[in-house]
Amino acid sequence: MKRIILAVIFGVASLSSINTKAQVSLNINIGSQPQWGPTGYDHVDYYYLPDVDAYYNVPAKQYVYLNNGSWVWRSSLPSRYSGFDLYNSYKVVMNTPKPYLSHQTHVTQYSKYKGYKGKQGNIRDSKDTRYVNARNNGGRGNTPVKNNTPSRNNNPASHNAPVNNGNNGHNNGKGNDNRPDNKGGRGH
Repeated sequence: MKRIILAVIFGVASLSSINTKAQVSLNINIGSQPQWGPTGYDHVDYYYLPDVDAYYNVPAKQYVYLNNGSWVWRSSLPSRYSGFDLYNSYKVVMNTPKPYLSHQTHVTQYSKYKGYKGKQGNIRDSKDTRYVNARNNGGRGNTPVKNNTPSRNNNPASHNAPVNNGNNGHNNGKGNDNRPDNKGGRGH
């Protein structure tokens, strides 16, 4: 009986000591974010643009908006927004699949940011070294960023302190939430 118990203990111990390899996946798309995107995010799937009630799909580099009741994907905004200033408009980062399916919630939640011009830092004007490739590639490339260490951002309009304030996955703690009503960020 002792031998059986020892054999079981030995078997369990040997099974538990088998090396397992942990797989860590870190997806950083700073180099593919447009220059007009807000600073402070290592990864962005979509931006919601409250001023024009549209989304921008960062990986696909396409705008997603309603056209005659259907969602369409286009490389540019409709002609009625031809003079729209993306650099000074407010952008909401959304890291959820197909955020446009929750469109009515976003309209309600973010309509207060319409006309909120120039109060959000953008990649083009950032001094942060993480955005060098995005600026050099016009925000078009997927060139890997060699140094992903955050530097001090001299743009007071953007807070680079990571915040996870339970905003339903729109940020997933992978950047900051620099909405003006964010009480968890720096300077508030």
